[in-house]
Amino acid sequence: MAVPAVGLLTRLHLYAQRRTRVQRPVLRLLSCPGTVAEDLRRDEQPSGSVETGFEDKIPKKRFSEMQNERREQAQRTVLIHCPEKINEKKFLKYLSQHGPINNHFFYESFGLYAVVEFCQKESVRSLQNETHAPSKGMEAAIPFRSRFFNLKLKNQTSERSCVQMSNQLPPSSKKLLEVLCDAESIDDQLNTLLKEFQLTEENTKLRYLTCSLIEDIAAAYFPDGIVRPFGSSVNTFGKLGCDLDMFLDLNETRNLSTHKTSGNFLMEFQVKNVPSERIATQKILSVIGECLDNFSPGCVGVQKILNARCPLVRFSHQASGFQCDLTTNNRIALTSSELLYIYGALDSRVRALVFTVRYWARAHSLTSSIPGAWITNFSLTMMVIFFLQTRSPPILPTLDSLQTLADAEDKCIIEGNNCTFVRDLNRIKPSENTETLELLLKEFFEYFGNFAFNKNSINIRQLLDLGQFISYEAQFLCV
Repeated sequence: MAVPAVGLLTRLHLYAQRRTRVQRPVLRLLSCPGTVAEDLRRDEQPSGSVETGFEDKIPKKRFSEMQNERREQAQRTVLIHCPEKINEKKFLKYLSQHGPINNHFFYESFGLYAVVEFCQKESVRSLQNETHAPSKGMEAAIPFRSRFFNLKLKNQTSERSCVQMSNQLPPSSKKLLEVLCDAESIDDQLNTLLKEFQLTEENTKLRYLTCSLIEDIAAAYFPDGIVRPFGSSVNTFGKLGCDLDMFLDLNETRNLSTHKTSGNFLMEFQVKNVPSERIATQKILSVIGECLDNFSPGCVGVQKILNARCPLVRFSHQASGFQCDLTTNNRIALTSSELLYIYGALDSRVRALVFTVRYWARAHSLTSSIPGAWITNFSLTMMVIFFLQTRSPPILPTLDSLQTLADAEDKCIIEGNNCTFVRDLNRIKPSENTETLELLLKEFFEYFGNFAFNKNSINIRQLLDLGQFISYEAQFLCV
């Protein structure tokens, strides 16, 4: 039995007067009432091979390379709360006194903000050295030196704002409908939906900058700690408006004790000992939560949820508009993000199909932002990946196949779980599958419409012969 959605592909004929090809049923499928959260940047997605969707001519960065580049970029970046009336040219000329500017953009979130990336870190320090503490008013200010600034105009003028905004809001349902109507085919519709939903370059920069600002707070206690984003913000499957998950990585601090020393002496840090790793995590997050609440500009609604299965600090970063969850030493979650990053980068059809299935599920109230008995976006993503692994020939390799390609550098054991897989995307052979997105979408619904969930379960680690599937091992990426 096929799911009802497949019938929509052939039964509905909306807006047929504008196109001769039968793509309107999918338009109807995608335009059901639901929350739309996406971006308006249409030049982010690189065009892949028409035949396979595999961008085999473009060298792909490793996940770690991408993370390191983004983090270094964020360290050269400042966030500035600007007055409503500001001249962009004069604003940039003023900041250029501290050094050349690589790029910048403006956006709105409880006011007008500018994200400015300098070419050198020294420019940030120069700006900090010439920045003044706010003048005392009725309330006392807590002095804190950060990369989050407030710009004021000495002389108020009638000059109108000349800045161009980076639009980070989703288009209206009407606008989305129009864009989908203009698509030439069902494949174009799915790719258009992806481009309308995916994170913009500006939004990605803002996410890494937010993590970098939180890292500055944590550095007071853990100067070698790194605040890393994970999950939808970095795995290429995030949509505009998704939460910002981050964790405080203290591995660099711990690794200091593993460095080789010469001679007969071994120096160790004096530390506090606690009964368990969980208690250590709770104490660390408790202190960081207090710092965010008391000292970090723009962090509001701080909640310390320390007794959860995975202790965390939840807060809103008002300036960026992100809802944030901060954990510590959650390296398995980062490795999960890396695996999804690899799958999303291997073939351009993967993300387009995932975003479409997710939007379909949300439009039909199968998923929700409210906690409850809903299927999650993560589970839907696993279903799509598993489905693409079952195609003939496969579009995506199994996790075991990626592990076979791994070398000694890729070996990764986390909490006793084998998380080893190849990290170099250029070593993974492109798929020879040439199926269209239109066919894959139809086959996806047909496949899971007839899937015996009472007998079988999906397993992206390995596929067994004769269509027999075993439950996915709880070692890694459990659904």
